[in-house]
Amino acid sequence: MTALPYVDGNMLDGPMGEVFAVDLSTATGRCANCGATGPVAALRVYSHAPGLVARCPTCAEVMVRLVRAPDRAWLDLRGTTFLQFPMPPSGDGPLAQP
Repeated sequence: MTALPYVDGNMLDGPMGEVFAVDLSTATGRCANCGATGPVAALRVYSHAPGLVARCPTCAEVMVRLVRAPDRAWLDLRGTTFLQFPMPPSGDGPLAQP
């Protein structure tokens, strides 16, 4: 099998920034397959399909799929147990702690 070229997860900043209101370059995720936890920036991102496919750098399983159309986006995170990202300190909003 021929290995396809990939870029690191920093490439997801722009496309994921259209979906999320936070900077995901500093986010951490856990692979649902092998349990490896690391920065989104360390994922191996392939753009040779219709959309972006981000694979775990440890086991190569798909963690994130993102497809963008002119008027919508599809985000598949089923290969990711969690995404943890820093939030600015704020007392407002639905996630604020009392």
